[in-house]
Amino acid sequence: MNRIDRSAKVREHFHQAKWDEPVIYELSTPGERGILVPQASEEVASQVEGIGALPAGMKRKNRVNLPEISQNRVLRHYLRLSQQVLGADVNIEIGQGTCTMKYSPKVNEQLARGVQELHPLQDPSTVQGMLEIYYQTDRYMCEISGMDRFTFQPGGGSQGILAMASVIRAYFESRGEKRDEIITTLYSHPSDAAAPVMNGFKVIYLQPDPQTGLPSMETLKAAVSERTAAYIVANPEDTGVYNGQVQAFTAYVHEHGGLCAYDQANANGLLGVTRAREAGFDLCFFNLHKTFSSPHGCGGPACGATGVSQELVPFLPAPLVGFDGERYFLDYAFANKEFGVGKIRSFYGVAQVVLRAYAWIRSLGGEGLYQVAKTAVLNNNYLFKKMLEIPGIGAYYCDGNNQRVEQARYTMEKVYEETGVSTGDIQRRAMDFGLHYWTSHHPYYLPEPITLEPTETPSKADIDEYVETMKYIFSECRENPEVVKTAPHRSTVHQIDESGMDDPAKWAVTWKMYLKKYQ
Repeated sequence: MNRIDRSAKVREHFHQAKWDEPVIYELSTPGERGILVPQASEEVASQVEGIGALPAGMKRKNRVNLPEISQNRVLRHYLRLSQQVLGADVNIEIGQGTCTMKYSPKVNEQLARGVQELHPLQDPSTVQGMLEIYYQTDRYMCEISGMDRFTFQPGGGSQGILAMASVIRAYFESRGEKRDEIITTLYSHPSDAAAPVMNGFKVIYLQPDPQTGLPSMETLKAAVSERTAAYIVANPEDTGVYNGQVQAFTAYVHEHGGLCAYDQANANGLLGVTRAREAGFDLCFFNLHKTFSSPHGCGGPACGATGVSQELVPFLPAPLVGFDGERYFLDYAFANKEFGVGKIRSFYGVAQVVLRAYAWIRSLGGEGLYQVAKTAVLNNNYLFKKMLEIPGIGAYYCDGNNQRVEQARYTMEKVYEETGVSTGDIQRRAMDFGLHYWTSHHPYYLPEPITLEPTETPSKADIDEYVETMKYIFSECRENPEVVKTAPHRSTVHQIDESGMDDPAKWAVTWKMYLKKYQ
């Protein structure tokens, strides 16, 4: 029996590490300590002012609310949590569509550890090496995209889109133009609409053609006006479908005085194939924690590296990293003093994330990046073909060639209609086999969606194993639907009550709020 034949049966015996692990505040015991800090000697106390030097208004009135816990209990707590994670290092990481969960070389992790002690307030003279990494990575990003300068200040993809929207607003304010509309598409990432709204823009959605899944040129022409500030779009969109007319779209927006911004959060299938500049874009951003092989870090740290054409550089958030031929420095001089964005977040990017991306780019070179794109596209289209062989699994906007770029959004609406098993049920059942499986951003514009993205990392055997396990789970939908509907059974937790997910009155995002609402 080969690996593929036995994959589902082997995975049927998977059992996630399971600890009845409380949150760390519940482990807190008053007076328990992990370390006892000695009192300062008289000699030190006489020379260091300490807390006494703080203005009265900056002193806490109450002690900071932190868990009181010993070192070994802290270690035990976090090691147990680490054993409950389904991550790329212990998993066939295919099911987390739109997230580009790829392998991060461990040598790059070792490099990143070397700068973890840096402090963002260090004098630039003490961090010349890291500033050079920022500067050189800026140059690489420009070469990859065709843009003229990049900032690494945004702390993630949505902040990258916020940076682009902020630059767009500042640019038109500097010109005295009242442009207050942003155009995007229905299948672009939801943040392509949300971030402009945060900047005071009105958002106009381009609806997809029911045959192609892409908006037509006529739809775009009907949306563009003298109020159009920009066209912000993901291409390929979250469906995995690529708009081959994008250059005509950007040209039309430019004819009417608007800017064009490229959401390249998922650029894995485009490296070395096409650049934002040649497609007609004035701004773009990349997720270094996706395309450039720096791990997500469970919601952070991350970096939405944002690039612009030369005329927009003065509006980027400050500082950038400059080089005068001898030293690297934090450059504020470039910024438009009246209309510049200022800052998107407090400090200039996450050093470890940028360093990993730098190392990954340097190790691959131009040809290697192109090979990443080709392999990612090949893997995705192979997975696409194999998934469509599962009874009840389909995909909208098939043109007969079954081609997608780096990911694809499927639909299991037929399975749902025949069995009552939903895509959410499948997502929870996949956890019982140690696999990820993602549905879609909300709202579900396609019924019962499945969004998968293999990247260049998995082998053909890995993809086959994933598909065979999916076949097994989907066969359960017809043979034993209750086992799927009541999943997960072998994960860290069983099914939870999600009835309060849409009710802010029930949310408790901090321990203090939890105690206030539920204790």
